[in-house]
Amino acid sequence: MDPTEPREPDPRWLSRAGSRLRAFWVAKLVGIPACMAAFFAVYLLLLNHPRVPVTTIPLIFADRWVPFLPWALPVYASLWLYVSLAPALMDDRLDLLSYLAAAAALSAAGFIIFFAWPTAVPAPDIDWSLHPLLARLKTADAAGNALPSLHVAFAVFTAAWVGRLLRGLGAGTAALLLNWLWCMGIVCSTMVVRQHVALDAISGALLGAAAAIAHAHVLTFLRVRGAIR
Repeated sequence: MDPTEPREPDPRWLSRAGSRLRAFWVAKLVGIPACMAAFFAVYLLLLNHPRVPVTTIPLIFADRWVPFLPWALPVYASLWLYVSLAPALMDDRLDLLSYLAAAAALSAAGFIIFFAWPTAVPAPDIDWSLHPLLARLKTADAAGNALPSLHVAFAVFTAAWVGRLLRGLGAGTAALLLNWLWCMGIVCSTMVVRQHVALDAISGALLGAAAAIAHAHVLTFLRVRGAIR
């Protein structure tokens, strides 16, 4: 079969997905929110207590092409549902543990950069009082810890993993395309709601892709090592 041709889904893929959702469901129900809480605790600590002067990330030509779209806020916020999909669809203990380790390493890489080099985006010429929901976001998550964008990094890292899981489940081309469209929507939303600029998104995408590639290689090594033993 030509890999470029649309692939029909296996009729059983949704039932398989449901079975995976039920695997380790207590650990997932407790662990996913706990990991997010720990992430935000460190993230906000670094955001609110920079150790050195904050650098403002410059705009580039791409930023002039990006409109301000306040209605994209739900897409931006959907990251926290999106990142839950990968661990929720895992039914293998090694996958879960290695995913947790990779997500922690990705976070640590971003936190080290934020600690050593705190950054922020330029203040846009927008009256936030006209956009109360976005104003709340700006209050809770000031436009700091800018480069790399961990919002983008986790979207790309998640897209790689969800794509792998969907292929394993036998999902068709439509589900795989939807996965990447969701990822790209989140990436674009970081800029159109003016939470990040283009350099933040580019560096975040590179970080997320690097984490996904490294994790795939490490997981393959662990499985081969386990098979040999």
